[in-house]
Amino acid sequence: MILIGYLPDFILLSKLKFLVRMADDDINGEDYPAEIHDYLSAFENSLGSVDDMLKTMMSVSRNELLQKLDPLEQAKLDLVSAYTLNSMFWAYLATQGVNPKEHPVKQELERIRTYMNRVKEITDKKKASKLDKGAASRFVRNALWEPKSESESKSSNKAKRRK
Repeated sequence: MILIGYLPDFILLSKLKFLVRMADDDINGEDYPAEIHDYLSAFENSLGSVDDMLKTMMSVSRNELLQKLDPLEQAKLDLVSAYTLNSMFWAYLATQGVNPKEHPVKQELERIRTYMNRVKEITDKKKASKLDKGAASRFVRNALWEPKSESESKSSNKAKRRK
C-alpha cells in the first residue's frame, strides 16, 4: 500500500483544501475562467464531507471498530480505507501536475479493486440461496404429469362402467 495510516489523509486533505482556496482566491483575481468557480465550490464541499467522515472514523479507535465487525466487514473497511487514501493521493498528484496514470498509485488502485471484487464475490456467494436437491427433485417429480399406462386406464374405465 502506498499510503499507510491516518496521518497522510489529513495532510493530503489539508493540502487539497488549500489548493481549492487558492484557486477560489485566484478566481476573484480573474486568473481562472468563471465557469470553474462552481466546480471548485462543489469540490470544496466534497472535501468538507470527506473531512467530516474522516473525523468521525478517527473518533473511534481502530481496534474497537474492528472488534465490532466480522472478518468480512473488516476486510471491506480496510479496502475502502485503502482505496480512499489512494484516490485522494491520485487527486493530489493531478493537482501537482503529475500524471497519476504513470505513477505506481494506479497499480495500487487496480490491486485494491481486485480485492474489492473478491470480497464482493464472497458476499454474493453468501447471499445466494442454497439448493436442496432432494426437495427440488420431489417438486419436479410431483409437478410433472405422467400419462397412465394402458392397463391402469382400462381398469379405471371398467370401474367407471360398473357404477
